[in-house]
Amino acid sequence: MNFIKPQKIDGGICAPLGFTANGVHCGIRKNKSKEDLALIYCGTECAAAAVYTKNKVQGAPIVVTKKNLADGKARAVMVNSGNANTCNADGVFIAEKTAHITAAALNISPNDVIVASTGVIGLPLPVEPIEKAVPGLVKGLSRENGGLAAMAILTTDTVKKEIAVKFEINGKECRIGAIAKGSGMICPNMATLLVFITADVNISSEYLHKALLGVTEDTLNMVSIDGDTSTNDMVSAMASGLAGNSEINAENEDFSIFKTALYEVMRELSRLIAGDGEGAKKLLECNVAGAENKETAKKIAKSVISSNLFKAAMSAADANWGRILCAIGYADVEFDISKVSAGLSSGKGDIKVCENGSGVEFDEGTAKTVLSAHEIYININLNSGNCEATAWGCDLTEEYVRINADYRT
Repeated sequence: MNFIKPQKIDGGICAPLGFTANGVHCGIRKNKSKEDLALIYCGTECAAAAVYTKNKVQGAPIVVTKKNLADGKARAVMVNSGNANTCNADGVFIAEKTAHITAAALNISPNDVIVASTGVIGLPLPVEPIEKAVPGLVKGLSRENGGLAAMAILTTDTVKKEIAVKFEINGKECRIGAIAKGSGMICPNMATLLVFITADVNISSEYLHKALLGVTEDTLNMVSIDGDTSTNDMVSAMASGLAGNSEINAENEDFSIFKTALYEVMRELSRLIAGDGEGAKKLLECNVAGAENKETAKKIAKSVISSNLFKAAMSAADANWGRILCAIGYADVEFDISKVSAGLSSGKGDIKVCENGSGVEFDEGTAKTVLSAHEIYININLNSGNCEATAWGCDLTEEYVRINADYRT
């Protein structure tokens, strides 16, 4: 395979050829120092695809975006934070009007606009602040302002989440960039949070969707902060084709290269999201190996990372490994507990806590040191096969309760 491992580069969402972005404060959020409206734009028509939340209550922007992406094409993303535009009688009207306002300012079709919102559910979203801000938002579009867009989509996040990589397809340098928001209400079943991906790879809409759906299942869908699935979760992708490679329209070597690069981008976003969970102090990564099939590995990894009891133990740096076995045990899969081993590790060392389904002695002081690190790895081996999976989450702290108790008021 003519493949060079993806390399991280600067530029975020604007690293791929053809894309500009901007973010401004329009007035949806009370904090005037916080950007709350973001725009991503491509000067040429893009192949586009998206996957969405499986929550039966879905935000109006999802309804509109599904309709607009029916032809697999898009040129812009307009997203606001501070208000989810969900469960509102006029929600679809507001989302559609937002698309029309954006399209008029960019001189494109409203059907080429992806619309997204994030924030409080059930509050009417005023369109006037958006309408007033759009001219300045468009005027400020540039390759340098991608970071402002990354800031504008955040809610309870404490850091912006952006990444870009470069790689080669048949000698052509290609780039993928992305921004994301997500800190709470995260336990997705299809897409997750709000994630916006750009690429300059020449790929058909069909195969962009195929890659996006497959990689989402192994990355963003393996993140759990609190067990709640949002009404507005969406991950969308636009590909400009300006890299100049031959169009990818089959599951061939070029498709595999693109999918591998996309995985690196979405894996990094998954880690950033998990590490910035509401109130979190620690990133947890659960690696399950030795499973009979991939589905078993995925369900067990997700079960452990979602256990509130285990997450609380990690907050206290308590090696309560029984909670790992408990979470493994209630995963809806079949396995032989007598073969299971488990350990905990970090940059400060590692300890084995379970062998053949039973506990092994370990030093509590060493365990405390290992679990005092910011990144903690839970390593499980089912010793029953060759399949593996990884899930990401965070510890559970008192700060999580405070943030969500006060979130609306």
